[in-house]
Amino acid sequence: MTSGAVGTLLSILDLEKLEENLFRGRSPQVGWQRVFGGQVIGQALVAAARTVEGRAAHSLHAYFMLPGDPKVPIIYEVDRIRDGKSFTTRRVVAIQHGAAIFAMSASFQVEETGLEHQIEMPKVPPPEDLPSEAELKAAFLQAAPEPVRRYWERPRPLELRPVDVRHYTSRDRLDPAQYIWVRATDHLPDDPEIHRCVLAYASDMTLLDTSLFAHGRGIFDPDVQAASLDHAMWFHRPFRADEWMLYAEDSPSASGARGFNRGSLFSRDGRLIASVAQEGLIRVRGS
Repeated sequence: MTSGAVGTLLSILDLEKLEENLFRGRSPQVGWQRVFGGQVIGQALVAAARTVEGRAAHSLHAYFMLPGDPKVPIIYEVDRIRDGKSFTTRRVVAIQHGAAIFAMSASFQVEETGLEHQIEMPKVPPPEDLPSEAELKAAFLQAAPEPVRRYWERPRPLELRPVDVRHYTSRDRLDPAQYIWVRATDHLPDDPEIHRCVLAYASDMTLLDTSLFAHGRGIFDPDVQAASLDHAMWFHRPFRADEWMLYAEDSPSASGARGFNRGSLFSRDGRLIASVAQEGLIRVRGS
């Protein structure tokens, strides 16, 4: 049985069924003022998947409407929009304090074969050639701002190995792109749906930061208000979230206090396993 931070993540994704199409999720009590967006995406995908049989999720499209309150449970209401011959559509609304905080549509498909192509994985150093999280913490946490320290010091279900760590240590204006190796820190069950939900959880990590690189700013800067506004994800090929995956991210545009970001997730052997797009609030206070 998986324990530690990954065990906690799996328990958070294991929603309680209240009634047909109605589920309840909880949040980890780690002192954050709002619920992590990836948690809500992952839990909503779990809720949708539990109303579908024999079909795998291939895409999701979501909007964040209100910050989640980690002190109270989140209720997920699933609307069974359509059950077709090949595709199934579900809509999920997450509710807290009587209001919708998040809404997501997800599509599921029977397994099919067809035409195939993909973009190439970027050529980057393998994860073994990069500092581990423990080494990064030892090197950088001492001088890091308190919010950054709190973020990195708590036990985490996912290990991140950035190819470039300059944005953690400087305020230089950098190209709005980054490459990060990511994997769960412990073995996951063999159920592919769990791996999709864990990857959905992980897909919200680091992505919004990319739109701040070109401006020499960071997500934890005291004058930056940052939050995910929407999130879309497409699952292309089978994968395991407890094996190394490369998250290649870029930000083509920032305007109107919003940053647009894209991500491509590759397996260790170069297969494109998922694509992500997200727009987030990046408001600079006082500007």
